[in-house]
Amino acid sequence: MQNRFARHRSRTAAAVLAAVSLLGAAALTGCDADGNRTTKGAAAEPREPSARPGPVWDRSPGSVAAVGDSITRGFDACSVLADCPEASWATGTDREVRSLAVRLLGESGTAARSWNHAETGARIAQLPQQMALAAKEKPDLVTVMIGANDACRDSVRLMTPAADFRASFEASMRQLRAGAPKAQVYVSSVPDLKRLWSTGRGNALGKQIWKLGICQSMLGDADDMGVPAVARRASVQERVVAYNEALRDVCAKDRRCRYDGGAVFDYAFTGKQLSQWDWFHPGRNGQARLAEIAYRNVTSARPPA
Repeated sequence: MQNRFARHRSRTAAAVLAAVSLLGAAALTGCDADGNRTTKGAAAEPREPSARPGPVWDRSPGSVAAVGDSITRGFDACSVLADCPEASWATGTDREVRSLAVRLLGESGTAARSWNHAETGARIAQLPQQMALAAKEKPDLVTVMIGANDACRDSVRLMTPAADFRASFEASMRQLRAGAPKAQVYVSSVPDLKRLWSTGRGNALGKQIWKLGICQSMLGDADDMGVPAVARRASVQERVVAYNEALRDVCAKDRRCRYDGGAVFDYAFTGKQLSQWDWFHPGRNGQARLAEIAYRNVTSARPPA
């Protein structure tokens, strides 16, 4: 019995000693502020800083390429029925406009590091080709403003279906990514065509110009407030909203794409901002407002809500 008791006591003592040793070792170790194990009484081993990726969105891009339609070409901003790319909100050099490129790059930088591939009359179906041209420039930023011509047709029946619009924009983004995988993309919403109709119809000369064939789906018979005309304009408005939803959704799937949050659609253009030649396209003042919106959104720390 005594021998068994002695052996049991010996084993117990050994276990206690082992536990004490473990506690002592634990007391000598701890964690530094970053959660790394250290030893008390000794200097912590130096550690390489963690590699943390920088922000995806660069708020100071060094070059700009523009794609889109007549608005980005500055159509009717300087003279009747003519492009005026120097007055473009995106890449123009007009000092009254102070384009996005001028605000980002300065005047000399705009001349050397910006490109305008937009085309008057372009619809979303032409955007993939424009994106391919933009990709060849290897720009830091690509601006997109497209969709007004898809809704501005001779009749509601001819408007681009929303599903086709979405598919074409997806194809456009794929085309850009094939040639410029790291380019940032700023996407403007389609302007509120119904508000432009409401604003412009107050000008008698503008309404006469509209009769020449400008955006008949919205602007045709501008003073007609009958049920069919009201329904026609409502259909155009709904389609523009659907286009903007497509732009927003497709852009959201690309980590280097930033949609304007509907800022251009929400902007209330006045007669002061519209072209004196057609009372529909932005004049120089309107182009300047578009440049302001774009610059604010491109340089913001966070994307628009």
